[in-house]
This record gives sequence, structure tokens and C-alpha cells, in this order.
Amino acid sequence: MGYGREIYGAALDELSRRRGLVRQQQAQRRQEIAQKIPEVLEIERRLAQTSLEAARSVLGATGDIQQQMDRLTAHNKQLQQRYNTLLLQHGYPIDYLDLHPVCPICEDEGFTDDGQCQCLKELMRKEAYRRINSLTPIASCDFDHFSLEYYDLAPLEHGGVSPRQQMETILDYCQHYADTFSLHSSSILMQGPTGLGKTHLSLSIARAAIDRGFGVVYGSVQNLMSKLEQEKFGRGSNDDSARSLMECDLLILDDLGTEFTTQFVTASIYNLINSRLLSAKPTIINTNLTMQELNDKYTQRITSRIIGGYDRLVFMGRDIRQQKRMGY
Repeated sequence: MGYGREIYGAALDELSRRRGLVRQQQAQRRQEIAQKIPEVLEIERRLAQTSLEAARSVLGATGDIQQQMDRLTAHNKQLQQRYNTLLLQHGYPIDYLDLHPVCPICEDEGFTDDGQCQCLKELMRKEAYRRINSLTPIASCDFDHFSLEYYDLAPLEHGGVSPRQQMETILDYCQHYADTFSLHSSSILMQGPTGLGKTHLSLSIARAAIDRGFGVVYGSVQNLMSKLEQEKFGRGSNDDSARSLMECDLLILDDLGTEFTTQFVTASIYNLINSRLLSAKPTIINTNLTMQELNDKYTQRITSRIIGGYDRLVFMGRDIRQQKRMGY
């Protein structure tokens, strides 16, 4: 379970930025106190000096060490009391000159004795949201905002199920899938005409997975294949896309069939689908194409892997975007 290297790196960069800002703010507070209450910094210096004297007393081991330590302890206590009093008298808390990290648990390091701190996990979650939201509005995609009212109650064929019944079944499936998502969940083919909610439901699953700490990669097939091609032929800025697509906990391939098909693209799609199936990593594919159209556009190897390895959800109904534009 986990996010990709880019998301992990971005979260660590943010923690580094926080630590730098915290040190800068501490330096500004020290400068302020140096101007307003210079005695406070002098007391700090003297406290540090008595600590050195205590160390020398122990190491030197001459005379009555306990008596020397008691004297230094009493002296330190007086200095600390004076230090606190000065700050309080001038309206400052006694920890004003301490570092004040954003996360007091790990002090903005990102790790505790038990592993990753919650602050690091939250930063990675936000970064994952940000990256997907830059491509599509994931913030507005959740199961609560998926309305069945746009799907007709009347069956499309005599004796068949209605679009409403079909989509209610699909919605229940997707909610259960999201609630029980794991590294070995099944892969899904969401299939049907445009505007029926395939992207909305796949992003709702992505949102639930991200909230539980799983690493999700989302993108249109066209954009993802373009990145792979750029990296393959040396025009990309990094070579992480292929690794991210192969290793992420959940991969969502949107709009399969709308990309410009080349030999490289077809081979890459097959390799991606096949490799993730072999490693039992879940993938969600959205497409407007029928199975026959997929078979005509791609090699039979691709369609056979999808048919044999994916749960198929067939969306039914009328284009919701058009209904909304018409005021329904």
C-alpha cells in the first residue's frame, strides 16, 4: 500500500519547507527578543555555560562532585525562573524562543518510531488529490452526488431491465468495491456511451481509495500513452510514468479508444493491462466502445485479457450532460 515516488517526494519536500520556515520564524523571534529583552538571551548563554561546567565537573572528578552539581542545579533553577519571569512580564509565553513545528508529534520530520507520521500521510493524500484534480474535478465526484434520477425507469427493450435498475446495480457494486478495496481487488471495465457517469464513479472509487492511503494514478489513455512515448524516445523530463503505471495500487485508464493508435500505443496498452493482471493489481478502464468496437480497434490479445480478467459494468441511459444543459 502506498503512493508513488513523485507524490512521496512532494510530501517530503513540503516537510523540508516547513522545517526551514519554522527555523526562520524562530530566528525572527530571537531577533525580536534580543532587541526588547536582551537579558533573556544572556540567560540562555549562561544556562549553556553552566551545562558545560556540569560536564567538566563529572569528567574532572575533583572535589565533592555532588556538592558542585547541587550548586549548579540551584544556579540553573534561578536562571530559568528569571528567564520565564522576564518573558511573562513582557507578554510572551515561556516557550516563545523554542522551535514550533507544524506537527509536534514528529517535529515535521515525517516519521515516528512506528513509521510514517500521520502528517506525512495527510500530505501525500492531499498531493494525490491535487494531481488528479488538475486533470478532472475529483472534489465533486463522490457516491453521494451520483444521482439515479437521470436514468429512465422504462426498459430499453421489452422484458429487459431499465437504465435506472441497471445503474442502481452498478452504483451498489462500485460502493461495495470502494468500501472493500484492497491491493488485490478485481479490475473493472466500465463500458457505455458518453455522459453516463463512468468517470464520476471511477473517480468516486479513487477518492475512497486515496482517503484510505492507497496510491492512485488516473489519466486519459491518450495523455498517459503520450507520456510513455515521450519517455521512451527521450523527450520526457523523467522516466517515472511507466513505473508509476505499473506499480500504483489502483490505475484508472479513462477514455480507452479515443487515443491515436500506433503500434507503440497498442503494445503499451497490452503490456500495461497484462502486467497488472499478472501481478494482481486492480485497474479500472472506462470506454465508450462496445466489445466489438474494442476488438476491431485493438488486437484480440487486448480484448481477450479484458474479457477474461475484468468485471464488466455496462452503463445504460441518456447523456446526463445533455440532460443538464436542457434543464432536466
